[in-house]
Amino acid sequence: MVASYIGISSLNSSCFPPRPCFAKRKLFAVSAAMSDDPISDWIMSEGNATQITRTSPIGGGCINNARRYDTDAGSFFVKTNRGIGPSMFEGEALGLGAMYETRTIRVPRPFKVGPLPTGGSYIIMEFIEFGASRGNQSVLGRKLAEMHKAGKSEKGFGFDVDNTIGSTPQINTWTSDWIEFYGKHRLGYQLKLALDQYGDSTIYQKGKRLVKNMAPLFQNIVIEPCLLHGDLWSGNISSDKNGEPVILDPACYYGHNEAEFGMSWCAGFGGSFYNAYFEVMPKQPGFEKRREIYLLYHYLNHYNLFGSSYRSSAMSIIDDYLLMLGV
Repeated sequence: MVASYIGISSLNSSCFPPRPCFAKRKLFAVSAAMSDDPISDWIMSEGNATQITRTSPIGGGCINNARRYDTDAGSFFVKTNRGIGPSMFEGEALGLGAMYETRTIRVPRPFKVGPLPTGGSYIIMEFIEFGASRGNQSVLGRKLAEMHKAGKSEKGFGFDVDNTIGSTPQINTWTSDWIEFYGKHRLGYQLKLALDQYGDSTIYQKGKRLVKNMAPLFQNIVIEPCLLHGDLWSGNISSDKNGEPVILDPACYYGHNEAEFGMSWCAGFGGSFYNAYFEVMPKQPGFEKRREIYLLYHYLNHYNLFGSSYRSSAMSIIDDYLLMLGV
């Protein structure tokens, strides 16, 4: 989502440090006992630091506050939100952990999620020192495809917890059928939000008609649940100091791999990215016809978050598909 935080550098120069021992959901449970400063307490205990030498703000976000904590044991990246409980950051941590476990593309390791004593929540993660550029597009494409290929689910489409896309709730109820999942929990949810928030019955009714009739777009292909970052735009893509791509701030779920390109309108993916991606995950028949059905989810989300400037893009996609499908 375009209005996310930008920031993160590392305790370890290796792209894949040892696996965290707490990648399972239950170990992200919030602390039972509340201290006055749970962030510093964790860093000075489980983070193996004996001294915090400096903390400094990291700009770029409008949803959360971000700070870098420098210590004698290395640096940590910390996000806080004074208005939202730990569930949002738990979803992010589980997504980062799932991507990390594929051992394919670099992501910041999540360490700890918990509540703040005065309300709100925090997440502590690895601080990755960014390089001077976003890195090589073809390497990014290949590694992203490798993540999609490695990250599979036997539960179907969805995720173990609901999470957020920006600040919008993202429902991830496990569903066996992709068209049902995408129609109900992605497009349908956003359309209902637009109706409730703006009274926009036009986009709601036309959008629901599209959802009801979009199955022909998915004919003659096999859709397997792949682990998706879920919010892959330019602000969530960087590279480390060795030039290896890094992706961050996810809205993870298991879905059709093509849905990963839903934010491509502000991700800057070029030909070398797609060529490298499709060498690992071959392009499926009808890819071009489906591209905008995945853009639509994110345009609707931006409409719901930021207002009417995104409505025309969403409405245009809906109208074009209704014409194409003859409904």
